[in-house]
Amino acid sequence: MHDPKARNAALLASPEDTEQQFYEALQQADLERLMEVWADEEDISCVHPGGPRVLGRGAIRAAFETVFMQGAIPVTPERVRRINTGDTAIHQVLERVQVQGPQGPQSAWVIATNVYLKTGYGWRLAVHHASPGTAHDIQEVVEEPSVLH
Repeated sequence: MHDPKARNAALLASPEDTEQQFYEALQQADLERLMEVWADEEDISCVHPGGPRVLGRGAIRAAFETVFMQGAIPVTPERVRRINTGDTAIHQVLERVQVQGPQGPQSAWVIATNVYLKTGYGWRLAVHHASPGTAHDIQEVVEEPSVLH
């Protein structure tokens, strides 16, 4: 019998693969698939928009179980900024969430930071920190290069 984590390691060959699996699991309210992307480290953490810091696999699982009771999360990652250094990758993501408003479907925005670690089982999520955003957050403030080439 194969180790299920080893089976999924090929699917999580890069931080981008792990991120894709994470967001697809959110979109499908698939708790098992969602938990497969998380690292086994004791100090993994998750912060939902406006919520407390949730530490450890059991607490993260319980938090997402509660979230999924409301159904799948229609979230799409946009404008991903990546910093990759060796065995760590940090992705800053603007998340678009479809919500039902008084005038029908509308987009809500969340600003998230996802931290991935390269493990013996492939790339795994170690931190997901999401903060409420606004339509203004669609615009990015980017520092101009200080040296002209």
